[in-house]
Amino acid sequence: MYLPRHFEEQRPEALHDLIDKHPLGMLVTHGSDGLDANHVPFELDAGEGPHGVLRAHVARNNPLWQNVAQGDEVLVVFRAQDAYISPNWYPSKHEAHKQVPTWNYRVVHAHGRITVHDDERHVRGLVARLTRRHEADQPRPWKMGDAPPEYIDTMLKSIVGLEIAVERLVGKYKLSQNREARDRLSAAQALIGQGDSELGEAMRAAGPPA
Repeated sequence: MYLPRHFEEQRPEALHDLIDKHPLGMLVTHGSDGLDANHVPFELDAGEGPHGVLRAHVARNNPLWQNVAQGDEVLVVFRAQDAYISPNWYPSKHEAHKQVPTWNYRVVHAHGRITVHDDERHVRGLVARLTRRHEADQPRPWKMGDAPPEYIDTMLKSIVGLEIAVERLVGKYKLSQNREARDRLSAAQALIGQGDSELGEAMRAAGPPA
């Protein structure tokens, strides 16, 4: 990934926070059938290992888990909100007319080694944790015990667990840090005004180039 210094995000807590808030990752593998990409919701255990551990599951019918070998290197891409940035939002554009459009975004690339867990106990725990996390805000959170045990047993047999020991995290936060503060803040306000508040607030909080 092309990474100019002023867009580089190195703080582990910031990278983990993006993954936690945007858990649907694009898992890129290079297995026996060549390159493949799967979109999978991940659970992050930030406290395990030097950079954390990612856990997920895929359908047993998905060839992914059979096309990779234990310990293969993989890449998981996590992306937060992104948006088009109009040069009309920069005050400096109206003075010198020397600005062009761009696109702002925040992404984290997690590089690591994959392990496949074809084990009912492992996937049961994983699904239970994912369910508790994502059902927490519901008025009546669904839990695995709400379904007949034999049905849950059948469903668990149809999935396979994945675990990725993260070896390196690379963050790119393209938030107009290379612009004048007034241009960055004006564009942030324009985004917030059109409903892109997450990215707009991130731009507000971004500092100037290092």
